[in-house]
Amino acid sequence: MRLVLIDGNALLHRAYHATPPLTTSKGELVNAVYGFSSMLLKVLQELHPEYLAVAWDTKAPTFRHGQFEKYKATRRAMDESLSSQFERAYEVLRAFNIPEFKLAGFEADDLVGALTVQSAKCKVQNLEVVIMTGDRDIMQLISKNVKVFMSKKTLSDIGLYGEEEFAARFGFAPKNLVDYKGLAGDQSDNIPGVPGIGETTATKLIQKYGDMENIYKHLKELPERLQKLGTLILKK
Repeated sequence: MRLVLIDGNALLHRAYHATPPLTTSKGELVNAVYGFSSMLLKVLQELHPEYLAVAWDTKAPTFRHGQFEKYKATRRAMDESLSSQFERAYEVLRAFNIPEFKLAGFEADDLVGALTVQSAKCKVQNLEVVIMTGDRDIMQLISKNVKVFMSKKTLSDIGLYGEEEFAARFGFAPKNLVDYKGLAGDQSDNIPGVPGIGETTATKLIQKYGDMENIYKHLKELPERLQKLGTLILKK
């Protein structure tokens, strides 16, 4: 049995930028809707899910903005030519009778994460969860029964990531992605990370020590420069 959960915003955004401009006979731009629908059909044809749902962002600020005022502050406003296509995407899902979820204060991937955790508690035996997104953050949920179906460079170039595929690409386990992001930061979300630690150093630290707590336990084993950074962070 298979449950497919789709991050609607991530998928529609990826479709918009990957699909050339297309218009209806009345001049309405529908390239994002076309790409979104194509990927949706690809999921149905290749994954054959028994269950399927789509989650969406809302326009309301999320709880992360309350915790970190500059969260996603560097992102420019959504193109009007993309925002105008959301209603058409909703119509596509209604035509397929696909359930949709949205909740003020939370992002689509928060809802996908919650549904993934809840699915592990349901009565359906051997339920496999496949998450479709273009956002790497969700890959921290990958486990024995959870995989991520992620588009790469083009809409047709899509990879299915399980634990082995993730480790082969990133060099550490999916559960440590949050530690990696905490060290290296995430420019797309305007999360600063630790000054002086980039992707390469963060990867090496995670590979050797596993998680942030264990890194602190072995702080004295690190080069002096990193020891000073760790001490400054602890003081804060």
